[in-house]
Amino acid sequence: MTMREVTIYTDGACSGNPGPGGWGAVLMYGQHIKEMSGAEPDTTNNRMELQAAIEALSQLKEPCKVTLYSDSAYLVNCFKQGWYKGWLKNGWKNSKGQPVENQDLWKELLRLMDIHKVEYVKVKGHADNKWNNRCDELATGAIRQL
Repeated sequence: MTMREVTIYTDGACSGNPGPGGWGAVLMYGQHIKEMSGAEPDTTNNRMELQAAIEALSQLKEPCKVTLYSDSAYLVNCFKQGWYKGWLKNGWKNSKGQPVENQDLWKELLRLMDIHKVEYVKVKGHADNKWNNRCDELATGAIRQL
């Protein structure tokens, strides 16, 4: 069986860091486009970046091949550079021996990646990428709804 190929764009935003935060995602499959967003009253930008990816991947109803675009080096580099492998090997401690921040979200993201084949692609933030800009609008708009 061939996996469906899905394109996802995600972004997180925070008004103050920590402070009120929002996330936005755009999922694309064929001609279908789904936009989604959410917010939390007290969070960080990094948590919102991770939450956006989790929320988007959670929408997929079957295992998919996903290309996920994000302007978050924190999110993309974790998988491109394999940070999570060291965390798992070291009992969720970082290279300095300290507990990894946002473990709850990283663990959920890894659980979803056991289901889906995900390639992470870094895009330049606040540039001329239509879908990254749309995710930023969704994320900041969600903050204003708090």
